[in-house]
Amino acid sequence: MKPARLLPAALLLFAGAVAAAPPLTVKAEYEVYKDGLHVATASESFERGEGKYKVVSEQTPAGLLAIFVRTRIRVSSSGTVTAAGLRPDQFEYGRLDDPSKNVSDRFDWEAGLLRMSFDGRHESVALGAGAQDRLSVMYQFMFLAEEKLRDLAFPMTSNGKKIENYHYQLAGQETLDTPLGKLRTLHLVKRREGNDNGVEIWLSPDHHLFPVKLLISENDGSKFEQLITRFEAK
Repeated sequence: MKPARLLPAALLLFAGAVAAAPPLTVKAEYEVYKDGLHVATASESFERGEGKYKVVSEQTPAGLLAIFVRTRIRVSSSGTVTAAGLRPDQFEYGRLDDPSKNVSDRFDWEAGLLRMSFDGRHESVALGAGAQDRLSVMYQFMFLAEEKLRDLAFPMTSNGKKIENYHYQLAGQETLDTPLGKLRTLHLVKRREGNDNGVEIWLSPDHHLFPVKLLISENDGSKFEQLITRFEAK
């Protein structure tokens, strides 16, 4: 990994990639690591058409963890494609081994509320403009203009049980070694406040600004890394 200072002129080199129309379909796969240990594989699919979109992500245990853990997690986001990008209408989190852990959210834009169902309860919280869920946000980058990546703020539900404010800033340009080869990326870092987890995202301008790496640093020192292994777009 070779970090480099990102000058305004360098950003202009990416303008063509950012201006290109987002793909109609995406199929992607990631390997997931916890503190350097391979723990899961994630397979994702994205489709859009007739003003609508749907994203599905399925995660299965991998490595030694697969011997002891049978959990399969399925997360989905669906909604509308607007001039500003993706607007979620429904978010679902499901565990095939334990339905009691399932979460279902409805984005009620007319009422300005996120209506949540989890742990046998039904709750609502206020929605902010441009709100995303944890899955839609990863595909929202494909719809953003380059200048928005310098300083990006929006409300988001990461677990389907609350809304939090996220604020990303452009940290620079990096070249990453990945299973897809060397990729030039734009590195975004979440502004960390209070007890927030640290979040960093690397976007590939040559792949429609798709996230090719995600790093989450938790308060207890644990680190989760998600690294791309497959990307197909049409």
